[in-house]
Amino acid sequence: MKSTAQSDVGIVGGGPAGLIAALSVARTGLNVALIAPASAPTDNRTAALFTGSVDLLRNLGAWEDCRGAGEALTAIRIIDDMGSLLRAPEVVFTAAEVGLDALGYNVPNAVLVAALRRQVKAAAPITLIESTGVGDLKIDDSQARLGLRDGRTLIVRLVVGADGRNSLCRNAARIPARTWSYEQYALTCTFAHQRPHHGVSTEFHRPAGPLTLVPSPGRSSSLVWVERPAVAERLARVPEKAFRDALETRLQGLLGSIGEIGPRGLFPLSGLTAEVAGRNRVALVGEAGHVIPPIGAQGLNLGFRDAATLADCVADALKSGNDIGAPAMLCAYSRARRLDIATRVWSIDALNRSLVTGFLPVQLVRGLGLHALKAIGPLRRLAIREGLAPSFLGPRLMSATPG
Repeated sequence: MKSTAQSDVGIVGGGPAGLIAALSVARTGLNVALIAPASAPTDNRTAALFTGSVDLLRNLGAWEDCRGAGEALTAIRIIDDMGSLLRAPEVVFTAAEVGLDALGYNVPNAVLVAALRRQVKAAAPITLIESTGVGDLKIDDSQARLGLRDGRTLIVRLVVGADGRNSLCRNAARIPARTWSYEQYALTCTFAHQRPHHGVSTEFHRPAGPLTLVPSPGRSSSLVWVERPAVAERLARVPEKAFRDALETRLQGLLGSIGEIGPRGLFPLSGLTAEVAGRNRVALVGEAGHVIPPIGAQGLNLGFRDAATLADCVADALKSGNDIGAPAMLCAYSRARRLDIATRVWSIDALNRSLVTGFLPVQLVRGLGLHALKAIGPLRRLAIREGLAPSFLGPRLMSATPG
């Protein structure tokens, strides 16, 4: 006979968003059940984590396990490589300009997930349920019933959907989502290079999309190269020497000669945004609620803010003696996340489309914006601070001194 278990909160998804949500919500003292695969899939990508995300990891006890494999990001540089006659100036955003030692750290996804799983296994209020996934989710006025694919059942008051863009939790809660796609693919890998990167992340703005280099330890960097589908597919298949030559050409000698290249990954770019962040006893975090192109390192940092904000809303509901899965809590969570998600989705989408469009007025506006950022110090510093985290949002667990 298959077993039935109960918990206060059930979290579906074992990626970084699900793991960070489990640790964040568990800080409220509730019993949390995390449904995740027995082992994480192989992931050769890295995550550029801004200061708030680093503070969150530190407050949850996971940062020390990540620090050694991470590389500090001291600056972000934007280079106009559009090939037009009206070339925009190079713009550099530095940590020192806003009084920081680093804007954040670039950490391998595999290291991040392993560190978070260790903390999950050590946290008393969290039960890790290793499973191939959830087969169905039934919701009523007082509880949610999660049916696992192996026949087990979990009954909870609140479900946290961290199960990605094709979220079963989002669909079960009847939360509509708007989706769209781009005629672009992203090619990812890590590579060694001759010259030091000095902790500077560089983004080349190109007609096919951005090409981004994020510093990794030593003389190595992570690459996110956005291209038209046919070009990206060809680059993913060519021999390593041909790929190295193409990359050196695109980098224009920035990092010197290119050395060893790691495994290449390829995925199509798309976007998604849920109508609300929570409804019908389900709260969405990470890509279950929003998907944006890998530009400006916004995606995972947005998911971390989801988790920390949800923990605040759950804690407030408990303090008021309210049901943690009731409409009032989920409406509060949705309101708290709406502006942050909307502004990030809109700005990244607009930037990406401004690169691929041939419409001259749009190109002029983008160029004038870069001119303004370079020339006007207060505007540039505002862009740095708001790029790291929105000033209107301050989840308690993402503070350097959490309350």
